[in-house]
Amino acid sequence: MKINAAHIAGAAGAALGGVLAGRAAAFRPEKHEISSAKDVPLDENKIVRDMSDLIRCKTVTYRDHSLEDRAEFDKLEALIHERFPKFHEAAPVEKLGRNGFLYHLKGEKNDKPTVLMAHYDVVPADETNWDKPAFEGIVQDGVLWGRGTLDTKGTFCSILEAAEYLIGEGWRPEQDMWFSFSGEEEIDGDTCKDIVSRLEELDVKPALVLDEGGAVVDGVFPGVDKSCALVGIGEKGSINLKFEMEGKGGHASTPPSKTLLGRLSQAVVNIEKHPFPGQYTKETEEMFDTLGREAGFGWRIIFANMWLFRPIIEFASKFVGGELNAMFRTTSAVTRMEGSPSYNVLPPNPFFGVNVRAMGTDTIDSVTDRLGALADDKDIRISLVGGMNPSITSDTSCPEYEKLAGVIRATWPEAVVSPYLMMACSDSRHYCRITDRVYRFSAMEMSKEERAMIHGSNEQIPIDKLIKTVQFYVRLMKVC
Repeated sequence: MKINAAHIAGAAGAALGGVLAGRAAAFRPEKHEISSAKDVPLDENKIVRDMSDLIRCKTVTYRDHSLEDRAEFDKLEALIHERFPKFHEAAPVEKLGRNGFLYHLKGEKNDKPTVLMAHYDVVPADETNWDKPAFEGIVQDGVLWGRGTLDTKGTFCSILEAAEYLIGEGWRPEQDMWFSFSGEEEIDGDTCKDIVSRLEELDVKPALVLDEGGAVVDGVFPGVDKSCALVGIGEKGSINLKFEMEGKGGHASTPPSKTLLGRLSQAVVNIEKHPFPGQYTKETEEMFDTLGREAGFGWRIIFANMWLFRPIIEFASKFVGGELNAMFRTTSAVTRMEGSPSYNVLPPNPFFGVNVRAMGTDTIDSVTDRLGALADDKDIRISLVGGMNPSITSDTSCPEYEKLAGVIRATWPEAVVSPYLMMACSDSRHYCRITDRVYRFSAMEMSKEERAMIHGSNEQIPIDKLIKTVQFYVRLMKVC
């Protein structure tokens, strides 16, 4: 028989197909023992009343501190002392920074302490777009309305409720437990940084830090029809850069052949035409490995063979954009542009601003250099408005991560627990200075509609979800 190139190609294709299918067949979910969750007999009326009153404390923060109502912050401080007396008796508090509370609950040991975090400040609310007032803590049809219910007075309240309940039952933690509450997270304030500095002074090296981040969500991964509990093990850095030019301005009736704003616009086009190269970080790799195993067979052929399909996915994500693209590369978005306030005046000092979400090996310096080269105009001045590099990646092979995952599975047994890369920024990044076990998980089930309410209109939380969050923290504190 005469063998030609077509026969060889066919045989090679069949062999490759067999390898891909075989790897997909073996690419199955890992088995995890899910402990049966004991009922936690909570006082639900108390929790709802406390949460409603916390919402009524209008702890809105602004970069211009003169706009803040300090009386509202004082009201919240008095409220938590009143509603959680056992906790305050057992855990001395130290006030740090502008709005920080650091509580210390002593355990039997102190070599593997836990830090539980939340922030109690909130963003402003344009109540003209709300169906119910944003700061009245209204409860209706099993739902509690108000700014901060999801971000993050819900977890703030739940941590306090869990601690108050357990201390009332005579519980004492096995290890020291620290409670880190900031009141200026929404404005990237220094309070959490000050808290971490204090823990450094005390030589506290946390074995586990838990802050806001992922949640129990549906429909977030292709081919997976189960709920997913996403635990952020790293977060992108956020960098703001300003690109500006200086000129003489003048009347628009006699413009130069190339205006300053036109040259800046060309720089924008250059930047958007050349996305950052793809990176397959540990966070994304672990997410694809965990959730890919839960997908249908067709999808598993892809996820079990990322060595072959990853370049294709990375390439396609450049054109798709959105979350898929953000998983694989540093992103840049032009968010500001300013020229002249008048149509007939040439702007003397136009600029545009870029927000970069850096990941992997990208840093403030490398991002600035790359975008400057792409702008390709020696007269454009680039300045750093503010920024932070990507966080370190937290360990997922340690007992503390397994404890956290086990409590999540006990509380939401239908959910698949998976690491992921957090696109947004949180206060928890400051803790990366003192530990590599920082996890970002908002202990709530959130629908797509509820996630859209964060920083938006009609923020609300169903009461049953709030109660489950308290139950989660009760279980977590018991095992830490």
